[in-house]
Amino acid sequence: MAPTANGDPHAAIARVHGMPHIFYSPFNTRDGRGTWVITRARDQRKVLEDIETFSSHRSIFSSALGEDWPMIPLELQPPAHGIFRALLDPLFTPRRVMALERNVRKQASALIDLIARMSTSCDVMKDFAIPFTVDVYLGVMGLSNSRSDVLIRWVSDLLHGNGVKRTEAAQSIVNFIDEVAAMRRKQPAADFMTFVVRAQVESRSLTNEEVRGIGVLFLIAGLDTVAAALGFDLAYLARNPEDQELLRREPDRIALAVEELLRAYSTVQIIRVATKDVDFEGVSIRKGDLVSCATMIANRDPAEFKCPDTIDLTRQGNRHIAFGYGPHLCLGANLARREIAIGVHEWLARIPTFRIKEGTAPITHGGHVFGVQNLILTWS
Repeated sequence: MAPTANGDPHAAIARVHGMPHIFYSPFNTRDGRGTWVITRARDQRKVLEDIETFSSHRSIFSSALGEDWPMIPLELQPPAHGIFRALLDPLFTPRRVMALERNVRKQASALIDLIARMSTSCDVMKDFAIPFTVDVYLGVMGLSNSRSDVLIRWVSDLLHGNGVKRTEAAQSIVNFIDEVAAMRRKQPAADFMTFVVRAQVESRSLTNEEVRGIGVLFLIAGLDTVAAALGFDLAYLARNPEDQELLRREPDRIALAVEELLRAYSTVQIIRVATKDVDFEGVSIRKGDLVSCATMIANRDPAEFKCPDTIDLTRQGNRHIAFGYGPHLCLGANLARREIAIGVHEWLARIPTFRIKEGTAPITHGGHVFGVQNLILTWS
């Protein structure tokens, strides 16, 4: 979907619910391949929980280098997936995330305080959302934010660039992960990478490639998506002053509101590959076919959500799949939720009533990760 000024790609893509429940889109990947598109939420859940029939192993990152190794645990199949998932799950429990909250809040407030001191407007993505998520990542890795700018550039080139830029960014990220791993083998600390390089599976240490696969996934999965979610959330609140005031007046509602905004403005299109010929809900899917479970489609399913295109920040029982579903449910979902809620909370606590700056228009886009750019907010 092409970028659009003042566009709403989520509402646009929701129109597929008037189409067949499964259809074929001939050009739906970065490399121009087609995918089967699953529109119903219940069907997406079936695909996402059947990881033996619909594999996540597509070498999404390593293919940019002309290589074939998995991001771990996302691109592993059973039984290896379960082994590595059990290893890493304890790092992202609600209790572990709560232990990180003080530093996450400190990073958010420092960035917003700087913005508030400097001006009465800002480009939210460039000045806050992206630097915030990168700083959180570096903090969890036990690193200073001195490399924040270069990481931002690499991730941007990897996810949104083409050709040489994308390959160079992928190689730079691999070099960075390998460098941090080597450092933590020599100088251990109380951080994510130290845990990984010291970890064992089936009574053996992890290989260099396994450490790299874990490190790359942690970097890629948590930056673009969380930043995009923050951008969509603040854009919505800028356009809806009543809801902005509600959350200012009752900040305890923010966590529930974030769930509704995750539903309404989901960012990730999940793609799987069929491992065998299968008849799925009356459609013949062949081995090797790609299958798209776009979360932004499922989360606007009228069979699943009452008035799905209405944003209700008090919505209860919100069974969205913004973080996926089944065995590959996002490993860092607890951390992502807290990052978003903290970002919104600290923004509302420090920035007075804000709106989209007159004469500007946010640029929203679809794709494998939906996003927003040129989101210029202003306040008095």
